[in-house]
Amino acid sequence: MSGGEPGPVGTTGPADVPVLRARGLDVLRLSGLRATGHHGVFDHERRDGQEFVVDVVVHLDTTPAASGDDLGETVHYGVLAEELVAAVERDPVDLIETLAERLAGVVLAHRAAVATEVTVHKPGAPITVPFGDVSITISRERA
Repeated sequence: MSGGEPGPVGTTGPADVPVLRARGLDVLRLSGLRATGHHGVFDHERRDGQEFVVDVVVHLDTTPAASGDDLGETVHYGVLAEELVAAVERDPVDLIETLAERLAGVVLAHRAAVATEVTVHKPGAPITVPFGDVSITISRERA
């Protein structure tokens, strides 16, 4: 994957999405998944937990699923959403980067998923100045 930077809010996504589409891949998006996790470097984050918001883009070829109208040939987004929330809710880690890596692994465990972009938002991050959001976006593809 080219590792393109995410586009501005409201655009179609990372700069490399057209490259993946040129490879015959389609895009499935899950946006705004919410889960409580106990991630962070501070004791109060681990003890009290906080909300994390996850956005996922899955690159896949939907042709086999569409041609046979077969759910088994695509990524079941309901199942994926449940798996992602469960991954946020388990085993605390210090960094949202580590959490994003975990979530990318969840996506790529689905046979139809070729590549993914995962964004983890930490809206309650312990920052001492007013802010709108803190997030990390990573891009991974199947090896």
